[in-house]
Amino acid sequence: MNPLFKFILRIASSPKIDIQEDYVWIRRVQKILSKTTPAVFRYLDNKIYALDENQKQQHEIPVRMFYPKEKRYDESIIYIHGGGWVIGDIDTYTRACRNLADQMGRIVYSIDYRLAPEYPYPAGLNDCLRAVEVLLTPVEGDEEREWILMGDSAGANLAAAVSLRMKEENRRLPKKQVLLYPVTYWDHTEASPFESIRTNGHDYGLTIKKIQEYMELYVPDEEMRKERFISPLMAPDLTNQPDTLIITAEFDPLRDEGEAYGKALGEAGNEVVIHRVLNSVHGFITYPPFAEPLDQAYKAMRSFLDKQEERV
Repeated sequence: MNPLFKFILRIASSPKIDIQEDYVWIRRVQKILSKTTPAVFRYLDNKIYALDENQKQQHEIPVRMFYPKEKRYDESIIYIHGGGWVIGDIDTYTRACRNLADQMGRIVYSIDYRLAPEYPYPAGLNDCLRAVEVLLTPVEGDEEREWILMGDSAGANLAAAVSLRMKEENRRLPKKQVLLYPVTYWDHTEASPFESIRTNGHDYGLTIKKIQEYMELYVPDEEMRKERFISPLMAPDLTNQPDTLIITAEFDPLRDEGEAYGKALGEAGNEVVIHRVLNSVHGFITYPPFAEPLDQAYKAMRSFLDKQEERV
């Protein structure tokens, strides 16, 4: 790993950063940085309406549609952004989703779900479930379109949970899912059963301290964190899930639990590909497209998604 980049990661790993106290200014910084993004990106903003958890008050779920420079496939991607369920939105992920649309040759629909701690579990999951359900509902003239569900980090956790719930509720499932360095387990302390938590959990930007702080904001009740829609690895039944690509990063504390989820899906009879991006850390989906880790990930995605797909 580049020594300068490793030095920057060590600074970002500072224990002085407390997510539970600092998430507000982190959001503000992200907003400022996302405003530098050029406005014309071949995208269209839309919204889906949903009821809150009490089924009384209606709210909007923003959805941003990104059109690729060259549309090569009819199937579309639904993207759920990362950020520990606490930070991130469709603005901060605009570049990532634009690049993804261009690289995959598919339309990308980015979901802007409600964030913790203002809206703890299950608010964000319910928004994602509602948006995916609406998008997957066939419309006249477009009944044959296939869908790919994709997310990174906490977004990958939400994507996995959406697939589990839709299967349990006998709803239409996406054809494939791509989970980038997903959160799949509830314990990110030194007591975790996963070795990458200990070897990668202190010096590579995303620390186990931060993961625990994010989790505490999203799900304050520790016992509830063991539920399958928060910790997909705890699900008793993983059968009949979409074909799945799991992408992990070599120096990510979440590496082992993500790969363990892929293995568990495979053992349950699902089609699964696990790809570890070497010499990389958590969060590379937001890198420039020419960055080596993201280039490796794009190649793995194209190999997985383009197989047996008909071009437009």
